[in-house]
This record gives sequence, C-alpha cells and structure tokens, in this order.
Amino acid sequence: MANNLVIVESPAKANTIGRFLGKDFKVFASVGHIRDLPKSQMGVDIDNNFEPKYITIRGKGEVISKLKKEAKNAKKVYLATDPDREGEAISWHLAYILNIDESEKCRITFNEITKNAVLNSLKSPRQIDMNLVDAQQARRILDRIVGYKISPLLWRKVRKGLSAGRVQSVATRIICDREEEIENFVPEEYWSITAKLSQQKKRSTFEAKFYGDLKGKIELKNEKQVQDILNNIEGEKFSVNKIKKGEKKRTPAPPFITSTLQQEASRKLGFPTKKTMMIAQQLYEGINIKEMGPVGLVTYIRTDSTRISADARDEARKLIKEKFGEAYLPKEEKVYKNKSSSQDAHEAIRPSYVNLEPDSIKTSLTNDQYKLYKLIWERFVASQMASAVYDTISADIAAGDYIFKANGSQIKFQGFMAVYIEGRDDEQEEDESNIPELAEGEELDVRKIEPKQHFTQPPQRYTEATLVKALEEKGIGRPSTYAPIITTIIARGYVEKDKKYLVPTELGKIVTDIMKTYFKDIVDVQFTAQLESKLDEVEEGNVQWNSLLKDFYDQFKLDIQEAESKIGQVELPEEVTDIKCEKCGRNMVIKHGKYGKFLACPGFPECRNARPILEEAGVNCPKCGGKVMIKKTKKGRKYYGCENNPTCDFMTWDMPIKGNCPKCGSFLAKKFSGKKSVIKCSNEKCDYEREEEKEK
Repeated sequence: MANNLVIVESPAKANTIGRFLGKDFKVFASVGHIRDLPKSQMGVDIDNNFEPKYITIRGKGEVISKLKKEAKNAKKVYLATDPDREGEAISWHLAYILNIDESEKCRITFNEITKNAVLNSLKSPRQIDMNLVDAQQARRILDRIVGYKISPLLWRKVRKGLSAGRVQSVATRIICDREEEIENFVPEEYWSITAKLSQQKKRSTFEAKFYGDLKGKIELKNEKQVQDILNNIEGEKFSVNKIKKGEKKRTPAPPFITSTLQQEASRKLGFPTKKTMMIAQQLYEGINIKEMGPVGLVTYIRTDSTRISADARDEARKLIKEKFGEAYLPKEEKVYKNKSSSQDAHEAIRPSYVNLEPDSIKTSLTNDQYKLYKLIWERFVASQMASAVYDTISADIAAGDYIFKANGSQIKFQGFMAVYIEGRDDEQEEDESNIPELAEGEELDVRKIEPKQHFTQPPQRYTEATLVKALEEKGIGRPSTYAPIITTIIARGYVEKDKKYLVPTELGKIVTDIMKTYFKDIVDVQFTAQLESKLDEVEEGNVQWNSLLKDFYDQFKLDIQEAESKIGQVELPEEVTDIKCEKCGRNMVIKHGKYGKFLACPGFPECRNARPILEEAGVNCPKCGGKVMIKKTKKGRKYYGCENNPTCDFMTWDMPIKGNCPKCGSFLAKKFSGKKSVIKCSNEKCDYEREEEKEK
C-alpha cells in the first residue's frame, strides 16, 4: 500500500510526476476545481461580510469519492496544484473536502515538473497560504457581484442574454475607444522626396531621402513646397558632404513571460491567446516522449517575471558554447530586469531541459506543440547569447543648398540572431540596407528623383497580441487572465475578429456606452488597475479581502440603483437585408445569437423562420460543382463547405483563391502555417501544391 498521496489538477501532470516518485506514492488528479460558487444564484452573502457559498461542482462526485478513499488510506496527503492563486484555491478546497487541518503542512509547489524540483518540494511542504486563497476569492467574488448585478439590468434594458464582466468590460472599452479614434481620425498630408543615386560609371543604385537644408530639417507638407525644392535642385550636382561610420549592437529579447509568449505566438504562429495557453499547459504538465515517458517540457506558464535560475543559465551557456562556439557566449551572464509591477513569483517561461532540442523530440509532439516548444526554446537560448553587431554608415549628400541623407547597415556578427529574432507588430522588414563605399566630396549620378504624397494613417485596430500588450501596460488583469478576457468578449458578441483584428460590434458599442455612463469605475482603466494592485496587496497580506470588497460595493450599489432608475429601454437597431423570407415574403433581418449572427424573419412570433448567414466564396465545389459557401463552426471558426450539404460533404479550412489547379482544374486554396502559406489544390485526390512566394 502506498503511504503517500499526491493530488494535482490534471491527469497529464499526474502521469509526469508519477515517473519521479517511487512505490510509496500514488498520484491522482482532481481534474480542476472541485468546488465553486453556484451558477443559479450569486452565491455571495453580501450582508454577512461577503461570505461565499461554495457548492460541489456537478459531475465531480466520483472524483471526490475516489480522492476521499485514497486520502483515508494514505499516511500523508500532499496537495501539488499549480503555484499560483488559482492553484492555491484548488488546494484549499481539496483540504476542505478531505478534512485536512488548516495547520497541516500539506502544500507543495514547483516551478518546473522535473525530478529534482518535485523531490525538493516534498522535503519542504508548507501550510496552505491563505493570503493567496483570499486574493483568488476576492477576485472571484468581485467578478461574481459585477456579473450578477449588471447582467440582469442589461437583460431588462437592452436584450435578453447579455452579460457584463468586470475586467472584460474594460477590455471591450479599450477596443471601442480605439475604433472611435479610427472613425474620428482626420488624415494630414505630407510628402517625401527620394533620390535614386549611383556612383559615377557604376550601375548599382542606392536611395537618399530628402532631409532639409544647411540650417536643419524641413517638413514637407504640400505639393507646392515640394515643387519649389525640385525646381531649386534641378541641374544641381549631388555630392557627398559628410560620412559617418559606426557600429551598433542589438541585444536579445528576454525569455518569455505569459504576455510576451501570447504576443509572439500570435505574431509568428498565428495562434489565438486561448490556443497558446492550452498548448503551453500541455507542455508544462508533460508530454509522452519516446524512450523517456511523460516529460514536463517547460516551466510554469503563468508568470510576469523574466528571472531564471542560476542552474538554468549555466546549462544554457554550456549548450551555447558547445553548439555555436565561444564567440556567441557573452562574457557576462545575461540578467534581465523585471517591470516594477512584476510580482516575480515564478521564473520566466523556459525549457525545463535545455538539452532537449525541439527537433530531437519533434516526432513525439503534435505540430502545434512542436511549434510552441521551438519558440520557447529558441527565445530562451537566444536570451543568453551575445548581442548582434552591425556596421553602420550614414551619408549627408548635398544638392545645392539642400541635404539628402542615406543610411545603411550591414550585419557584422549574428550573435543571438543565429537562433531567434523577435517579431514585430507593425510587420515592417528589418532595417538593413546597403549603400556603397563613399568618399567625402565624391560626385554622384542622379538616376531618378521621386516626390511622393502621403497621408497620416489612423491607429491600427487591436489584434490579440497588441491587446494583451495594452492590457499588460495598463495594469489590467494578470498573466492567467489575458486569454480568458479575449475569449469572453468574442463569445459574448461584443467584439468580432476581422481576419486578425478585433472589431467592436454594434452591441459592444451600445453596452460600452451604457457602462461608461452609469458604471464609470467598472470601465475606468485606472480604477481597474488600482483594483488589481489591491488584489496583489491581499496576496501579500497587507489588505483584508472583505474590506476590499466592502470599499468597492458601497459605491457600486449606488451605481446600480441610479442605472435602474435612469436607463430606459434601449432599442438595438436591426440590419434589414434584401433576402426575402421564403415563408411569408418579408425582408429578413440580421439577429445575434449564442453562436453569432443569423437571418430571422421580423414577423416573429407569427413567422419563426430563421437560417444561418451564408456568404459565397466565389468558387465551385470540386466534388459536385455546387457553390462553396463561407461558414462558421459553433465556436466561430471559419470554414468552407458546399451549398449542397448534407448531400455533398465537401469542406475545407483553407481559404479559396482565384485560379484553377493546372492538374485537375479544381479551385486553388491558400493553406496557412503561422505567417507562411502555400497554394494547394482543393481536390483531396490531387497533390498539386506550390509555395505562395512564387505568386506574383
């Protein structure tokens, strides 16, 4: 009989930990939370110091019975849930269910699921940290109060089925505010002048941009100003006035924290934040690696700290020296500073075993697991490598009284860039251009002078990556909340994804306007950030969770009362289409439901006709010749299917494009893999495929 019982959240984690422990241990999973607030009611006794009313989660009876039986037979019970607030709360609920005394040292935590980390945690178990539990409870109860007080109000005043959340409402407001900026944006005109130059008797050209005159920089604002300059430099000789050579270094990015992992996975792999966290959790809990068994491949994935252990740094430096050579190893160890708001509770996200290179275990991973593990491994290794070095050159080129500038850089030493280069949100190319070896006083040939009109552009809509970055910078939410925030606002129909961009719906705008008018604090960025800081203080033991809730609720109660009395019935505008109802002849309208938009007859309840909105993809089905329609799954993912479904079962996730397959004549489709894509035939029986880069 095993003398010790270890309880974790997931079966995968249980399998991985079970490898490290001997026959004296049994490892079981609670499969997440076992107790929570009830769904049918608020579950918080506001008048009794905000006392929560926890109930056993439906469907967990069998798991609880099994855990009770194992705990009764065990000499010692260890609670090994994740090392954060949520994990601490799960352990607290488990202790309650299993009648473990509060003073019992039953809690063990580890940042990585490795043998040393797990065995070391068993040497120093501790009591459950009630400050962490209270911080989780305070957040849960805050969100429950806001949701269960405002949502019924929206049901009555706007539309049945609506709901409001504390942090989600702020995120929706941020997206709505950006949309308002874009709508109100007034473009301003500006110009540029580019000279295409070459050295005398040489064919290769380089570019120089207009800068100003000998007095300084000149902003080009209109065509007349540009034309005057062009007239003045006509016939003038272009000669090199001044040359400056130098060297610049580019330092590697720090290892991932939760927010930067979500941003980079979105940029480079095209992963939504929810998918990134799901796969990262799998890598943390353990993957079955051939000839090794279950292995936890990365450290804990919910962190805001760039700190890494000395052992991990030493292992990385050893690998870099062996794999790349002494030159790629910085003389001083790389240590990165955390942001002032960082809690620094855990290490950065890094490989648990840096010697397990991605390609060596690729066959044991799914394609997505491999991509994310490779991203984490490369980022960590690069973070400990030497800086990249560029040779730079800048030249001032005189044309009469005016100055043009040419700048160039060329990589001299790759350094960390041999492994990894951080992505960019603006999708610009790396600034690396060549200009020839020039001498001061050298005359140049003018091949072409290009004036160009430009207009300032409105700010870009948020993507999932840039929204996470904004939430982090504004102090909204914490590492574990970014993905659920985005998932929730899309699921509620307040925000839609247009390609990769987040766009507020009309419903999102209306609800946000109501929130801004009657619940200013709830959607105020600064107020929400301050509330996050107070939750951190609860975790540190400096603030009582009950008093935090009371301070919030005293004003919130008044806001609810005012909103109830002042908000009239809000009519949501219905978009009328030119599609006729086949049952009664009325023009159908666009409605919003649980799974997004659909067409409905405005004659409800007399006429209950409704059907999905289908858009033509502009190509014909390779199986039956019918029209291919753009459809969506219940979770909102776009796919392409035949109009004759279910008679014809053709469907594809790949986007149809213009042009037919040269082999079989079926339409071609673009298949995405992160930022790369290939063009392939839509016909499953045809193997035609080519890289998109070959497209002109």
